[in-house]
Amino acid sequence: MKLSIKKQIVALGGGGFSMEPENPLLDLYVLGLASKKTPKVCFIPTASADSSEYTVNFYRSYSQFDCQTTHLSLFKPPTADIESFVMDQDVFVVGGGNTKNLIALWREWKLDQFLFKAYNAGKILSGISAGALCWFESGITDSIPGDLTPLNCLGFISGSHSPHYDGEEKRRPRYHYWIEQKKIPGGIAADDGAALHFIDGKLHKVVSSRKKAKGYKVELEGKKIVETILPTTFLGR
Repeated sequence: MKLSIKKQIVALGGGGFSMEPENPLLDLYVLGLASKKTPKVCFIPTASADSSEYTVNFYRSYSQFDCQTTHLSLFKPPTADIESFVMDQDVFVVGGGNTKNLIALWREWKLDQFLFKAYNAGKILSGISAGALCWFESGITDSIPGDLTPLNCLGFISGSHSPHYDGEEKRRPRYHYWIEQKKIPGGIAADDGAALHFIDGKLHKVVSSRKKAKGYKVELEGKKIVETILPTTFLGR
């Protein structure tokens, strides 16, 4: 009997190698979801305009793990056949930065389509900040100078998202405001250090690298925002 393929996404509100270089708990959690002992891990730094420093940081951090590392640049693609390159990977780690630019570039290069194919094939998708928000239907972003504003995203996961929920002063009130205004649907927010693990589009588990970090369900009931703290598993001792 053929086993069904799990479609998995891990969205980090904050944390991981770029924010917590001495705390690999979330990175190891993502790697642990791969079906291979030594998975191929691809870093996608599009949102940071392919920052070389960010990319070097990825290689430095992941060199301590049992995996094979590479990265995908859309400014200097590794191959003309990006689809085959994507399908050869096991885990994707998407960096933070400008979500609006990320989505625009991915669509121009059809990377969103290739990643959706990889997702349906059981490859693990993950990311932090912009790399978390991008997978949702919508959310709030600082991609445009000024206030935090609504942004339509890829829609691999229904509902909205806000990363950095406890890490940036304006995140919570502006997320509430745009849901109240019905510019974005209700959704799930994550503190820095919290990660949302989805299986087949449904929230499976919230895990954290910090004891106090949480995930939150945020909904509009009538004219009132209702925020519910989600059970969160601390990955440390």
